[in-house]
Amino acid sequence: MKTQELFEILEQHKDKSLLFEYAPNLLVGANYHITEVKHIVIDSVDCGSQTDAWNETIIQLWESPNELGKMEYMSVLKALGILNKVGKMKAYTLDAEVKFEYSNATFHTAQLFVNDFETRGNNLIIKLAIEKTDCKAKDLCGISTSLDNHVSEELETVSTNEPCCTPDGNCC
Repeated sequence: MKTQELFEILEQHKDKSLLFEYAPNLLVGANYHITEVKHIVIDSVDCGSQTDAWNETIIQLWESPNELGKMEYMSVLKALGILNKVGKMKAYTLDAEVKFEYSNATFHTAQLFVNDFETRGNNLIIKLAIEKTDCKAKDLCGISTSLDNHVSEELETVSTNEPCCTPDGNCC
């Protein structure tokens, strides 16, 4: 989801509480705070020596240990206030992908992308998901992806003229 899309959804639901589902049926605690907004510029080179660049907005969520047991979630209006204040200090790239950075005692720190959202009663629930790592240069490196019984992803190596992992090979 792009940053602009998130802001539009928040604007449409100002009267609701803002909840985050970081894994199926697991919610970020009501004691969360928005602790940081990062405007990230990625400038990369993949293993096929291809360059790429893009922007991301990363919003960090943190559960305060001083507010354990809190039952009332942050309102969408309050979250918008925080995000708008940040935008006045450092402008957003509105077409940047938005991600949420989060962890707790049983969930490792991760940057989660917005998979979906739903309204349930007086709650706006932002559904987050983990994005798996991937090789962007599969064709150049002689790797193809096939699905094994539609359950797991399996990588096959396809022979090429040059070995992939040598200094003169076709990949980094």
